Amino acid sequence: GGGGGGGGGGGGWTQHHNHRGHHNSGNLSVYVGNLAYETSWQDLKDHMRAAGNVDKADILKGDDGRSKGCGIVLYQKPQEAARAIRELQNTQLNGRPIFVREDREQGGHGHGHHHNH
Repeated sequence: GGGGGGGGGGGGWTQHHNHRGHHNSGNLSVYVGNLAYETSWQDLKDHMRAAGNVDKADILKGDDGRSKGCGIVLYQKPQEAARAIRELQNTQLNGRPIFVREDREQGGHGHGHHHNH
């Protein structure tokens, strides 16, 4: 037997690190832009799996059914979504550098253009 020693306490720096991302913990979806028009949701899902388990990937389409060149990817964990934004930024998909950002539209009304004067 022999008990495995207790893992030492991780230094105190995590305290102030945590509350920063606290308000958007639970945001599982990321917005991906600059996609090639031929990119399918399967392509997108495969590419974005580099950051974690993807629940689903959607390509946004216009009324005519053509790809708008952007999509939404839903991860299983907020950490994975955050990692995708950090690590898959400007990676090449179908020969184009994609951009990845937090999907802010989710649940919000309109596009958040608040004019505060």
